[in-house]
Amino acid sequence: MTEFTAIETYEGLVQAANALRDGDGPVAVDAERASGFRYSQRAYLIQVYRRGAGTFLFDPPPIGDFRPLQEAIGDVEWVLHAASQDLACLREVGLDPSTIFDTELAARLLGREKVGLGAVVEDILGITLAKEHSAADWSTRPLPQSWLKYAALDVDLLVDVRDALANELVEADKTEIARQEFDAVLHREAKPAPADPWRRLSGIHSVRIPRNLAVARELWRARDEFAIETDIAPGRIIPDASIVAVAHELPRTRRALSELRTFSGRASRTELDRWWAAVERGLATTDLPPVRQPGDSLPPPRSWAQRKPEADARLRAARAAMMAVAEEHHMPVENLLTPELLRRVAWTPPNADAASIGSALADLGARPWQIEATAQIIADAFVEASQSSDPASEQVS
Repeated sequence: MTEFTAIETYEGLVQAANALRDGDGPVAVDAERASGFRYSQRAYLIQVYRRGAGTFLFDPPPIGDFRPLQEAIGDVEWVLHAASQDLACLREVGLDPSTIFDTELAARLLGREKVGLGAVVEDILGITLAKEHSAADWSTRPLPQSWLKYAALDVDLLVDVRDALANELVEADKTEIARQEFDAVLHREAKPAPADPWRRLSGIHSVRIPRNLAVARELWRARDEFAIETDIAPGRIIPDASIVAVAHELPRTRRALSELRTFSGRASRTELDRWWAAVERGLATTDLPPVRQPGDSLPPPRSWAQRKPEADARLRAARAAMMAVAEEHHMPVENLLTPELLRRVAWTPPNADAASIGSALADLGARPWQIEATAQIIADAFVEASQSSDPASEQVS
């Protein structure tokens, strides 16, 4: 049985980088984080495979400087599965590809129903991957041998999967589509941090009084500060439900907070002074947050029929047309065009012609192939929706 070890030294990294430089073809890359356990989204293990070189596992924290590896493979195509999940933590240590092949995205574009790595590997190669360590705490040290084996297998087969999917993309005449999609993932800008991140608390929509929202906000801030200090996932300190429960109850004393049964979590009592200070700030502040936050988000489509019926008609007509086009392309409709983009042009439409629709979609970030495939369809659907809702057209008919 092969024993796997994680490289922990700069010298070991240099040796591995030299071997990978001398390998053949694209490199398979994967990263393991400790989501749900740690506050940070840093990589706690990085796996790299290249034909002719083999598989290498790297322990990022003790290595620190990954420049030799970047110099060795930076100009080679990187094969990743669900690249958008790993690019940020790879870039954090200085690893940044110039081109990528995303096996999950390729599987989506080819219309596969199951696109998880295990399902794709089994479907293409007939090999079953065990996924029992996918949600493990990868900040654990030392890493168990079974975890290292699991991590190595994630990249050992990825280049073979890439080659098979690339052939299928050629057969389906989707190579250029995939190239544009991969490039969009690689160069997608990170979303700006929300102005009020505490509003993402699960269940916060049930709190509708400014004073109560202020308490929730102060508790969220206190929890976030403590999570950063300890590098522990916020939900493992006190869950969102506990913060929302306190916001509803508004305990007026430290003792009342401690006796609140719905206020739970591993640090709900050990850090009680911290939480009570936050509650006091929320109760005393004059900076009360509004119940609703102004923004450019659209109302939920279920409300369109009453709020803006003409937009609802456009959206319904375009959705039906898009479903038909997606079936023709044998891919999910959300890959044909991001639903948010369709909603935006339906809510505030440009002129109902393909050129205007295409220009609006381009401004929103749609890729050229998406515009070519959908702009005329959307324009026709908007015209149809307008005519069907026009009383004059009904009288003529």
